Amino acid sequence: MKIFKKFHFNLIPIILISILMLKLILSWESSLIPFGSKILSMLSPFFWALGLAYFFNPLMKLIERRFNIRRVPSLIITYIIVIGVIALGVVIIFPTVFNSLGDLFRNLPEYAENTQAWLTDKINEFNKDYYLNPLIVDRLEETLTKSLNDINVFINSLLSSLFSSTIKFTTSFFKFIFGFIISIYILKDKEKLLNISKRIICRLFPKPKQDEILEFLGEANSVFSEFIIGKSIDSFIIGVLCYIGLLLIHAPFALLISIIVGVTNMIPYFGPFIGMIPAFILTFLADPMKAFIVLLFIFLLQQFDGFYLGPKILSEKVGLSPLLVILAITIGGGLFGVLGMFLSVPIMALIKTYSLHIINNTSNKEKEQ
Repeated sequence: MKIFKKFHFNLIPIILISILMLKLILSWESSLIPFGSKILSMLSPFFWALGLAYFFNPLMKLIERRFNIRRVPSLIITYIIVIGVIALGVVIIFPTVFNSLGDLFRNLPEYAENTQAWLTDKINEFNKDYYLNPLIVDRLEETLTKSLNDINVFINSLLSSLFSSTIKFTTSFFKFIFGFIISIYILKDKEKLLNISKRIICRLFPKPKQDEILEFLGEANSVFSEFIIGKSIDSFIIGVLCYIGLLLIHAPFALLISIIVGVTNMIPYFGPFIGMIPAFILTFLADPMKAFIVLLFIFLLQQFDGFYLGPKILSEKVGLSPLLVILAITIGGGLFGVLGMFLSVPIMALIKTYSLHIINNTSNKEKEQ
């Protein structure tokens, strides 16, 4: 009980204050602090740089170990591979996706009419077999028409906001490019930067705290790197398998749907179900009967990922129960949106690890006394 009290009063306030401070920082742009918004906007390329450097670091280390070469050559090879993958995506994937989106927007009225006609026929067939109340039939047809009109209005609103979205994307793209360049220098001198960070910690904290902080940062790096890199590989494989499967069943918008499924798969538990919704809607607009086959295929694919592929790649490093994962995603998504849903799982794993560490240390000290 004494251990629980110490844990409760010492750790919980720190966690809550950290979450509130992070929420305050990330919500500056929508608050009354324009100066903070400008500072964050100016620093965003450096945030990109840190994220990209962290993501590319495992590949660079692998090249260094495998070919026994120095930093600069391994760095050059790493960025050649990365730029090659991006170029491949621009040349092969982007045109296909844009063509799919163009076909969707152009043929949307026809898709809506065909879908409405198909559903009306099915309702009439069902009515002949089971003699539905005419009021129910009218209500179903009215709801169907309204739903299709809502989808049409939603997509038209997306088109109307395309210009402003393009401007925002262009600005973010240049910040990304700037961050991409900065990440090269971060990886080149990462040991120097790490040594500077260690010196700062050593100056600010006494010896016992130094060891605890460095141990915690090492654990954080291990959890985040394994989760982020592993989940990226897992989602890429799922995206490729989804594309192959959709091609085999001749599903429309196969590449677009596969990208959606792969990206949403990055979010544990909820991601697969989020990806199913647009996949079903896109297929349903073009081919209603095939939409149910696509839905079943994606569901089976996600079961394969959840029970076999994901555990194989990610192992048990995160070590969270389903309840804690769902709790983390709910809190992270509510506070910080999609990014929060993704990062909440490794953060929750760190909180759990640190909490157990505090409890064990407290227990050991009490035994010594």
